[in-house]
Amino acid sequence: MAIKQHLLKSPNNVKRNRKRVGRGDSSGNGSYSGKGMKGQNSRSGGGVRPGFEGGQLPLIKKLSALRGFNNIFRVEYNVINLKTLQLIFQNNAEVNLEALVQAGVFKNTKQRLKILGSGDIDIAIHVSAHKFSRTAEEKIKAAGGSIQEIK
Repeated sequence: MAIKQHLLKSPNNVKRNRKRVGRGDSSGNGSYSGKGMKGQNSRSGGGVRPGFEGGQLPLIKKLSALRGFNNIFRVEYNVINLKTLQLIFQNNAEVNLEALVQAGVFKNTKQRLKILGSGDIDIAIHVSAHKFSRTAEEKIKAAGGSIQEIK
């Protein structure tokens, strides 16, 4: 037999009656109905708008007015073109991020490496990088070199 919605009952002490205010002093919420005596919050429709900070410049106005979106998952790459590799390395050289840092092209090995296909290459080099553009891949292989994609 399937459970029917109209037969379901909530467990004991789950439902609470709403607070009935203004029903006499003996109720605990009489006379001022729990709102104190005077002031903005005791009045009907009283209170301040969301974000109001008592006249102090609100946080929303202190923040930068620039619009846009910052992708927190963005992956930064060190990029280098084939024409630069042609100038730096000799035939049959091993090209990786460490070698490029030693050559003074990049400062550190923290970012990933991407090889772009601008320029021509006529030496056979063995390149290890995180990403390759399609043209860079084709030109390296055409020159007799090899590529290895690092994961």
